[in-house]
Amino acid sequence: MNNSSSNTPDFLKDSAKVDNSLLQYVQSMNPETIAQLSRPVSTDVMQTMEHNIIGLLGGLPSQNFDITITTNREHLGRLLASAMMSGYFLRGAEQRLALESMISADSPSSTTALEDTATDEG
Repeated sequence: MNNSSSNTPDFLKDSAKVDNSLLQYVQSMNPETIAQLSRPVSTDVMQTMEHNIIGLLGGLPSQNFDITITTNREHLGRLLASAMMSGYFLRGAEQRLALESMISADSPSSTTALEDTATDEG
């Protein structure tokens, strides 16, 4: 019996047969790296992701309802992929906002100097 297949979670066994470089890359990561990548960087992104997932699943308040969600593996995988893509998008938007804030904090003369340099080179 192949030792690597016995370490693969059941939900990845079928997809492991497909030539998927991203899947192979993630499977090759050590647990510490995966844990670090899984931690939310900011509370703003975490709250937005939570709001997004609640919106996808339905927003009934749990204190008033006993909520059970049932789905199959394929739909759960799609939900996970959607949440991951949303997270990457939100992280990128957060980084862009921080970059724009840093640029706007610079004096207008430095922005003009950059534009003049680009014009001179062009």
